[in-house]
Amino acid sequence: MANWEWQVFCKDTIEGEIVPRCFGSGGSVTYLDWMMSAWGWTVSVALCALVLALVVGSIIGVLRTLPDSPWLVRLGNAWVELFRNIPLLVQIFLWYYVVPALVPPMRDFPPFILVVIALGLFTSARIAEQVRAGIQALPKGQRYAGMAVGFTTFQTYRFVILPMAYRIIIPPLTSESMNIFKNSSVAFAVSIAELTQFYLQAGEETSRQMEIYIGVVALYVISAMAINRIMAFVEKKARVPGFVAAGGTGGGH
Repeated sequence: MANWEWQVFCKDTIEGEIVPRCFGSGGSVTYLDWMMSAWGWTVSVALCALVLALVVGSIIGVLRTLPDSPWLVRLGNAWVELFRNIPLLVQIFLWYYVVPALVPPMRDFPPFILVVIALGLFTSARIAEQVRAGIQALPKGQRYAGMAVGFTTFQTYRFVILPMAYRIIIPPLTSESMNIFKNSSVAFAVSIAELTQFYLQAGEETSRQMEIYIGVVALYVISAMAINRIMAFVEKKARVPGFVAAGGTGGGH
């Protein structure tokens, strides 16, 4: 039977003494303080990368559906294939070691920014595929309706196509939002003080790897469940009653 020592989280990281209420004060830092800080870095990396992925992925997804711009379609396809087929950890190392060597101004970028760029662009390829699928799932009448009232291509996408497409792809976007939190764990490879880095260092210092591991896993699960509930709420509010995508038995509203 395991001999659990949950008080490890209440220990001072320097002296190793138990701190009342588990949160340090007066300059002392407990392992619980450290874990909460690491959680903050994980959330920051994931949210910033998610915003970047949504913006870039939406642009690339739209480019892949432009009917009269074959070169832009090919450019969008190339983007997706490039970032989707290179492992994430390799992309992290490329942005951390290779790109700053090729672009000297990026040598001054903090590792946090480089990791956000790498994770955001990696995820953008997946979101671009979902945006493309969402747009193509719409009845062609949506595009024609926008053109009929005099909208430009940009206006048609902005006011007609994308608002409907985003509602269709909320479920896969939920999965990607959860995945980006899990994928943020690769940031430990470039010494970002996120949860995985905390586990590796704190587990080694305390020799209580199991307790530290369970605490870290619990925070990952809480993050994923929070995203799932938020996206489920958004999906419920954004659902279009009676809408059936192209290929179904009905039309859009």
